[in-house]
Amino acid sequence: MSSKDPVIWWVRRDMRLADNPALCAAIDRGCPVLPLFIFDEVMKTHGALPAWRLALGAEALDKRLRDIGSRLILRQGKALDTLRALIAETGATAVYWSRLVDPDSQARDSAVKSALADDGIDARSFAGHLLFDPWTVETGQGSYYRVYSPYWRAVKDRDPGLPLAAPARIPAPDTWPASETIADWHLEAAMNRGAEVVRPHLGVGEDAAETRLARFLDGPVDDYRKMRDFPAEPATSFLSENLTHGEISPRRLWHAGQEAARQGAQGADHFLKELVWREFAHHLAYHTPRITTDNWREGWDRFGWSRKEDSPEVMAWKQGRTGVPFVDAAMREMYVTGHMHNRGRMIVGSYLTKHLMTHWKIGQAWFADCLRDWDPASNAMGWQWVAGSGPDAAPYFRIFNPVTQLEKFDPGHGYSGRWLAEGRANPSADALAYFDAVPRSWGLSAEDAYPDPVVGLAEGRKRALAAYEARDF
Repeated sequence: MSSKDPVIWWVRRDMRLADNPALCAAIDRGCPVLPLFIFDEVMKTHGALPAWRLALGAEALDKRLRDIGSRLILRQGKALDTLRALIAETGATAVYWSRLVDPDSQARDSAVKSALADDGIDARSFAGHLLFDPWTVETGQGSYYRVYSPYWRAVKDRDPGLPLAAPARIPAPDTWPASETIADWHLEAAMNRGAEVVRPHLGVGEDAAETRLARFLDGPVDDYRKMRDFPAEPATSFLSENLTHGEISPRRLWHAGQEAARQGAQGADHFLKELVWREFAHHLAYHTPRITTDNWREGWDRFGWSRKEDSPEVMAWKQGRTGVPFVDAAMREMYVTGHMHNRGRMIVGSYLTKHLMTHWKIGQAWFADCLRDWDPASNAMGWQWVAGSGPDAAPYFRIFNPVTQLEKFDPGHGYSGRWLAEGRANPSADALAYFDAVPRSWGLSAEDAYPDPVVGLAEGRKRALAAYEARDF
């Protein structure tokens, strides 16, 4: 190693060179920098697609690092044990990383920081995953925000600072420590045959994120507010995938959105509000960590949701064969692309928790296995919003009608036609890809008849409202 003691840049959900405060701080020490990605105890709890997608992001970051004379060291194991092992190998005296505020990451990071400090290591966390650290946004009474609208008003005029430039070079050690490879981890195995189907739809890495942002700013941002609910239209940025893995910073998006607004883009303000909705989810995950695992609102633990994960109705929902085209199309989009349009997320969530009277945690867990943009805070808050048990929740009596929603937001049936194959003479390639993506054990074929609805919409709505009226809280 160099005579200068190296610093470890512990990479997690900050897989970028641009606007990375932790990386910049490591470089500023003037010592060799050891970029390290650990497939650790938190990441090993991730679902199939999120874990694999995180690894693909690490692979893309490694390529960018090699372009500027560095590289990403890959290890797996418990975070603290792995860090201590690399410190012993290299003589590193500091470990820097970007803060995460979800409960699992918080618990891991607090333990690591305390233990390394006891070892005499300079262990520091930096901002970067969010625009605003949760403890810096307070109500007039010094508490956290429980409702989105006042939270938005509190931060909309704040300056998060300018994005930092990407470094041209990163100081390298004389000798690189050993590294594993992404292939060693075989994470695609959990995807089964779905990996091959989903892979072409992913936008992995910092360059892909910038390309998506440029496309969005080149047109869709202007109509974003009025067109974002139409799933057949290319009206959204698709940047949630890159944002959750830190391949682009929220600060980069904030300033891009503000500049678009200054130039007259009509939808830019709403784009900024969606970015702050993500902030609000993490704000709540930090201040009320129960939101990621339990009902946020008091009393909802006694609500009469079913917890049967393998009932015929829930299996039909998981398979995208409920007999309700909007629900089924959205679920199939997720299996083929790893993405689901936001309007679709609301429809499938409402259908599961209300028409099928099934606990939101079953849907939360299923999404956590299947979404390329899975985020522990956003996923939890989204499910509780639509179920009625969370902050800023849609009232429980607001039960989305998936038929009228399809008529309103997919009037030309471009979306449902793209994803549903059964009963069609010439189904699209995407509709057929669904049958290649899902488990063979489901025994599904494009030649099957399209199913009848597993529950009548009027019947399901009536049952949900009756349960709501009968609640004892």
